[in-house]
Amino acid sequence: MTSRPPSSKSCRRSIASHEDGATVRFKEPDVTNAGVSQGRHALLSPKARKIEVFLQPGEYFVGDASHRIRTILGSCVSVTLWSPLQKVGAMSHFLLPTRGTMARPGSGRARAAGAVEPDARYGDEALQLMLHELAGAKVAAAQCKAKVFGGGAMFPGNEVAQAMSVGRRNGEAARELLEAHGIELISESLFGEGHRQIVFDIETGNVWSRQIRPPDQPAVPGKRGTA
Repeated sequence: MTSRPPSSKSCRRSIASHEDGATVRFKEPDVTNAGVSQGRHALLSPKARKIEVFLQPGEYFVGDASHRIRTILGSCVSVTLWSPLQKVGAMSHFLLPTRGTMARPGSGRARAAGAVEPDARYGDEALQLMLHELAGAKVAAAQCKAKVFGGGAMFPGNEVAQAMSVGRRNGEAARELLEAHGIELISESLFGEGHRQIVFDIETGNVWSRQIRPPDQPAVPGKRGTA
């Protein structure tokens, strides 16, 4: 079963397994959040026989083929990492690219402030946390295939705001971080307007992305699909 994350900003999740996981084709799962506390959960869908995990902003998850990970993204970005050989994967949901060099774990300022633990709210530290967990499962960064999602503009119509938006900086940072770690980026769904619903099936490596524009904007054709 999935272990409950410790009380920390990084919301570390350990490699988890489930004996009853079954091979299924994806359907729109109808799993509710009833009875789940603190927005961090993994539960078994009776129909899909998968453990459903929902990520809140600033969380990440690492698990095996019995898991399906979900989240909803606005300007935030999710990076998925998947090992086709071991069928182990990871997914983040970060809010900002970085907290800055002087405040990173291990720096003098961080030690002075007591902020010595990596924080998954930041893209660079979220990737560090995922790679550390994957290494514990004997999955090297070079074995992983990556996909990136999110970075939507939440203020449509403002071209200046979109050019300088947090979402765009998050998406570009994700690309740069993956390149710096030598991880192949095989698919992405970035930027545009509105939020995205994301579902990552670790068994297959498939990620379903649905982009939903703001209510006063027309729907975006062809934005729902599998990456």
